[in-house]
Amino acid sequence: MAENVIEVSNVSKSFGGVKANVDITMAVERGSITGIIGPNGCGKSTLFNSIVGYHPIDAGSIKFENQEISHLRVGDIARLGMLRTFQQTRIYSKMDCVDNMQISVSHRPGSQSTMFASRRGEIRERAEHLLEFVGLYSKRNLISGDLSFGQQKLLEFAMALMNEPKVLLLDEPTAGINPTLINGLIDRLRRANEELGITLCVIEHNMRVIMNLASHIYCLSNGKMLADGKPEALQNDPRVIDAYLGGH
Repeated sequence: MAENVIEVSNVSKSFGGVKANVDITMAVERGSITGIIGPNGCGKSTLFNSIVGYHPIDAGSIKFENQEISHLRVGDIARLGMLRTFQQTRIYSKMDCVDNMQISVSHRPGSQSTMFASRRGEIRERAEHLLEFVGLYSKRNLISGDLSFGQQKLLEFAMALMNEPKVLLLDEPTAGINPTLINGLIDRLRRANEELGITLCVIEHNMRVIMNLASHIYCLSNGKMLADGKPEALQNDPRVIDAYLGGH
């Protein structure tokens, strides 16, 4: 039987009078690629933020590898092996790609002394290897702010990989990317899952992408869990079509 690496049980979160998440229950299997879809404002990013500790939840339980984490902060959860990326990239735009990679390991235990470690050391070697993995090796010495938005997303992805996460939560990884680069990004997500053994949980608006990438998909609507199942099941679910797919 497959093991769940993330278990969200009856989670609710409000901001003032706005109920962003209401009684959400979902699970992510270890080694899987799980998708989350839903219209804008349905609570997807709020759920991601709750899982990784950006804000406390109002009710419910969130477990990572059977450990309750809803009371932990972002850094503590990151050290356990779970990271997220954002719709808008969070890179150091005035630094080159290799330095972005090196500084990204700053949350790891004992890493403060190695944040700007020797450029000939192990950290630089890993940085260059992962830049090659995402297709940015030839850009390694360029200032990251000069990269295209799609290349910046690849850099942010590589920066997350520097920390060897067990689970990576990706918030709309293909948003704003030139369509010609989408297939390359998706190929690298699959490779990270298959070759590096990283469990992926992906929020995505591009239905073609998520239906081909994820093995199980959850659909949120108005802050509530509307449906979940295999991609082909959700594509034909009238509730999902009415709430989301029919409008895109």
